[in-house]
This record gives sequence, structure tokens and C-alpha cells, in this order.
Amino acid sequence: MATATHGHSKHPHEEHAHANGRKFTVRVLRQEMAHSGSHWETFELPHEEGMNITTVLQRIAANPVTTDHEQTTPVAYDACCLEEVCGACTMVINGRVRQGCSALVHKLLEESPTGIELRPMTKFHVVRDLVVDRSPMFQHLKRIKAWVRVDGYHDVGPGPRISPKEQEEAYPLSRCMTCGCCLEACPQFNDRSPFIGPAAISQAILFNPHPTGRVDRDDRLAVLAGQGGIVDCGNSQNCVKVCPKDIPLTDSIAKAGRDTTIYKIRKWFGR
Repeated sequence: MATATHGHSKHPHEEHAHANGRKFTVRVLRQEMAHSGSHWETFELPHEEGMNITTVLQRIAANPVTTDHEQTTPVAYDACCLEEVCGACTMVINGRVRQGCSALVHKLLEESPTGIELRPMTKFHVVRDLVVDRSPMFQHLKRIKAWVRVDGYHDVGPGPRISPKEQEEAYPLSRCMTCGCCLEACPQFNDRSPFIGPAAISQAILFNPHPTGRVDRDDRLAVLAGQGGIVDCGNSQNCVKVCPKDIPLTDSIAKAGRDTTIYKIRKWFGR
């Protein structure tokens, strides 16, 4: 027979926090809407084992009260897969662009013992708080035709075989999740430049050698050779340093440079 207990039971994360006893502050740059001004709000939270930034934002949403004891609104943010696959939760954390789902609080506090700072990405227009409009990135992917054409979705049998070497070269590039980290770190990608950025360049290099994708190869190279293409890359190599998937973006950029040179020579001779 079950024994009755008195009082309210604690939520597991509250027990964790009580056992830990440590608290930390989270400073968030907030913006109510696209064209409004921004302001900072600071929250204090108990530290929990295994806590990440997505958890932090969930805890703030559950009790949106600042350190000044002012009631506020939950912080708006993007999230989906929670396992560093979708790229939705990209933001600037402690001054570095990264994923909220894989940014662990205990490691962030080792970087900055005084607390954690969250900002939206700066290379995209803010929708609200930490949510930004990444549509320019997807528009650039459309420009370089970052896909393989299909005649339909019925089974057409096995396609052309790809060698193990080609597979090894393609797989790292295929891991791109369009998170925008590389664009946030790139000095050449901004509102004043038509540069399409390292992600689109790398995706062109992914699809160009594909047995089916190469039908649009020259169209992709024409974009890479034109305004906003490979010539606008300043080779800062910031992109490869912040990519959460360790994609060899600088290798793709170097290959794009060689391929566009050959493309231009062919065009010069009318081939």
C-alpha cells in the first residue's frame, strides 16, 4: 500500500539545482520587433547538471523575472532538433557564434565565470530577441542550385555509382545544416556586399561532381565566377574556425577558385 506524503513534490530540475546550490547570470540582448531598439535584460538561474543554452531559455520562459525583480516576457529563440542537426538555434554566445543546443553551461562558465551573454546573430535582420531572418542564406543556395534535379519521386532504380574516394570527399560537405555560423564570422558577408558566403560556395562544390548534379555545373560556376562569387572572398578563414560540423570550407573555396578559373578559360575559347 502506498504511503501518503504531505507537501508538494519538487520538479527534478529543482532538486538538481538545490543539490548543486550554484547560481549564474544570463545577460540577453532583447529586441521586441524587427525595427525597434534593443536592450539588455539579466536573469539569474540555478545551475543544473548537463544544462545547455536551450535549457536556460526554457527556464527563463517558465519564470521570466529579471535580476531587478521585474516581470518580463519569455525570450524568443529558434530551436528544433536539439541535437545540432537543424541549425535553427544559432546565436552569439559569450561573443562567439554557435549552437544553443550544444553549448553547455558548465563549459561556458569556465570561459566566463561572471556569467553568460546571449545575442542574436548580427549578419541577419532580427525578427525578435534571438530569432533572426536567415532567408538571404537560402536565397544564395537557390542561386547556385544547391540540389540534384529529379524527374519524379518514383523509384527509378540505382543511379550512377560513386567511388569511395568521391564519397569521402562529398560527405563532409553534405553535413552543412545551413546554420549561418560561417556567415556570421565572415567579414565579407554583410548588407553592403553581394558575397554569397562560404556555405553556398561549399554546396556548389558538393553538387558539381555529382553524377546527376553536374548537369547544372556550369550554371553554378557562372554564379561563383560572377559578382558576389569567389572573387569577393577575402580568405579570412574565419568560417572554417566556427563551423560546428568541421566542414572543410577553405578547401571548398580553394577548389571553387580553381574551377571558376578553368570555367572562364573555357568560356573564353567558346567551349
